[in-house]
Amino acid sequence: MSAQLQTILKYRRMTAGDLDAVTAIEQAVYVHPWTRGNFSDSLDAGYHCWIAESGGLIVGYSVIMIAAGEAHLLNLSIAGGWQRRGLGSELLRFVTKLARDYAAEKIFLEVRPSNAAARALYGGAGFAEIAVRRGYYPEGENREDAVVMELALDVKREA
Repeated sequence: MSAQLQTILKYRRMTAGDLDAVTAIEQAVYVHPWTRGNFSDSLDAGYHCWIAESGGLIVGYSVIMIAAGEAHLLNLSIAGGWQRRGLGSELLRFVTKLARDYAAEKIFLEVRPSNAAARALYGGAGFAEIAVRRGYYPEGENREDAVVMELALDVKREA
């Protein structure tokens, strides 16, 4: 049995007004964070950018691109003080349902090999490691590989 906090998340679309808060969380939880421009570009491109709130506070967010029967999870993050409470799993369930709702048959993502917590989250949700992208992530003066993961979705299509 898990000792997770029973936190109710509310989801809403990310807006430009959220970018300061989202960027602050991003900078706090990653050594190589997305920039405000990355999030702004994602909004402008029409990607599915979502905020997870608890009690009116932004506690997480996700960015997922869905097109041509595939989804690509670009970012999924939980604020530092809210991690290890099951919120990442809940947010991942939300984006997985979103991808299904938009008829995606698969979700792909990249994750750092060194990010054991994220790999465990995705693996626990059924994602399989399918490839490695060499030198994908910045790592100081060097580059770190990315593990490519895939989740096949059970999409029911109407005849």
